[in-house]
Amino acid sequence: MLTTLRNAFKIKEIRERILFTLFILVVVRLGAQLPIPGVSRDVFSAWFESQTGGAFNFFDQMTGGSFTQMSVFALSITPYITSSIIMQLMTIAIPKLEEMQKDGEDGRKKIREYTRYVTIALAVVEGLAMGINLYRGGNLMHNNVLDVIMVVAALTAGSSLLMWMGEQITDKGVGNGISIILLINIISTIPNDFGLLYDKFMRGNNIVKAGIAAIIILAVILFIVVFVIYLQDGERRIPVQYSKKVVGRKMVGGSTSSIPLKVNTAGVMPIIFASSIMSLPGIIVGFLGKNPGGIPGTILAVLSSSNWCKPSQPVYSVGLLIYIFLVVFFAYFYTSITFNPLEVADNMKKQGGFIPGIRPGKPTSEYLNKILNNVIFIGAVGLIVVAIIPILAAGIFGVNVSFGGTSLIIIVGVVLETLKQIESLMLVRHYKGFLND
Repeated sequence: MLTTLRNAFKIKEIRERILFTLFILVVVRLGAQLPIPGVSRDVFSAWFESQTGGAFNFFDQMTGGSFTQMSVFALSITPYITSSIIMQLMTIAIPKLEEMQKDGEDGRKKIREYTRYVTIALAVVEGLAMGINLYRGGNLMHNNVLDVIMVVAALTAGSSLLMWMGEQITDKGVGNGISIILLINIISTIPNDFGLLYDKFMRGNNIVKAGIAAIIILAVILFIVVFVIYLQDGERRIPVQYSKKVVGRKMVGGSTSSIPLKVNTAGVMPIIFASSIMSLPGIIVGFLGKNPGGIPGTILAVLSSSNWCKPSQPVYSVGLLIYIFLVVFFAYFYTSITFNPLEVADNMKKQGGFIPGIRPGKPTSEYLNKILNNVIFIGAVGLIVVAIIPILAAGIFGVNVSFGGTSLIIIVGVVLETLKQIESLMLVRHYKGFLND
């Protein structure tokens, strides 16, 4: 990784792209410190800490702490992520959008334009919900309609600006702009997590106990990082043979290729979907300012990850089983959206390709579907292992950290993808130099 970055900085064009990306990220973190005018941040922080269910922790982690500080970037890029998911689902449900996606770069540009509109609409809705909640709690300066409108405008503008800066990183930086902004938000919370671990396991202990605790913590973190790297890079390659054919006076074809099926085909999306669904009821109840008891209160406690794996309250760990089921379900669901075995089999047949030992057409589709189901299950199990480690730490030791589960998968995935993007830029540059010579 360091070698790649060192070589990249030697090339002026790539160096400018990296510096531009770093400049945008500095602006993102500065914007995360700008408060929304007229909002009492101290009162809101106290309200956030009173939410014992922990439903907002995942959301605050994605915003890099901007939510608890009530900054103009409090919504972060979550509206854009949600709108992207909605557009992916709509592309499958609406044939016109599906045709548009297959229509080349022009069609994809149109879909990105629709995604921006949906992002702004979602930001307005979420900002309105937060503004009304602040109004009802008396946390606004004048506590009138104009203050609510100001909150909605600030949050919508902040989310739209982040979306624009993400696109600028994609076009003029090192690519993957939205993912890189999400990455920097998550990384910004890690120092606080290390401070929490230090206070919990090392402060006040002698050197031997503190050293042992530090070694165990670093070993667990290293294990998770290495496991996530293997999970992200693991793939099953299915060999494909192309038959020979005569074109004019030449014999073409006969080459061998492969179809790479990633073990973690769906990436971090199953965990994001599952976490969002589990935390949604708690977020709604928290915004409404109610504290239900009885059966509704028990259901909310079961759905809250902060109550799982606690030896004193084992019954709430039922929610963990629901969470595991949702992760597996969404792993299959999201992969079915992004990879169509029937379409792959048809394209192979049209190009004269076949899997050795498997007949073209429907048998190939069935074979791909079988292999894909096995690979998805292995990837889902890997996601569950990574996600459960911080949940166990929070339940048994009472330590809530963000560098496990979802965060590490995002961090490792984005870093690896960004390095590949930089390497591809270097490769293109070398090809240009060769052509110019």
